Amino acid sequence: MDFLSFEQDLSRYIAQRLADSKDGAHDYSHLVRVVNNARRIQQTEGGDLRVIITASYLHDIISLPKNHPERKNGSRMAAEETLRILRTEFPHFPATLYSAVSHAVAAHSYSAGITPETLEAKIVQDADRLDSLGALGLARVFYVAGLMERPLFEPQDPFAFDRPLDDQSYTLDHFRVKLLGLPQTMHTVEGKRIARVNAAYLVDFLAKLAGELGADPLESDAKVRERLFSLHP
Repeated sequence: MDFLSFEQDLSRYIAQRLADSKDGAHDYSHLVRVVNNARRIQQTEGGDLRVIITASYLHDIISLPKNHPERKNGSRMAAEETLRILRTEFPHFPATLYSAVSHAVAAHSYSAGITPETLEAKIVQDADRLDSLGALGLARVFYVAGLMERPLFEPQDPFAFDRPLDDQSYTLDHFRVKLLGLPQTMHTVEGKRIARVNAAYLVDFLAKLAGELGADPLESDAKVRERLFSLHP
């Protein structure tokens, strides 16, 4: 199998399949970003590029909404669909790699809670999670919150310093419930390095938001920044 030709064909297949997708947070451009993240990590970590790239393109072939009752099973469903696609649409793809690709797809999901057992699965998981951080992650979290019609924050305690976190009700809570903790979940050195930089970007955003909500709309709130870094090192 000529992998370069296969990747080009797979990319076109995915682009066509998702052409009518209304989910801007899990669209074709998200998959391309994950592929690029994964390729970058693989250059320093190693791993079978055929498995990594294939799983990166297909990891969200089934992506259920955040509030779907079967959300935690979505990546398992995507893994099953991945195997169907490879068998029927790309019969020359090596069957010996099916298991590795399927596992990487199933294990990528945060909500599924599946531990990645291979280097390839760890790279795909890291690559996907990186797209939840930095400027792109910031854009995506508010995009999804808008789709779900969630308020930006709880007015009396926007950063949940003195109340239970509830990201089902408030968008800002999701930063502390999930996003700021992602660097600690990274498996690869390169993934962790990028994640730390881009999580710090989110903290800077929250500190600036705190300043605008507080006494000085021109400055960031240093105390909020320090507290967030202490809670999410």
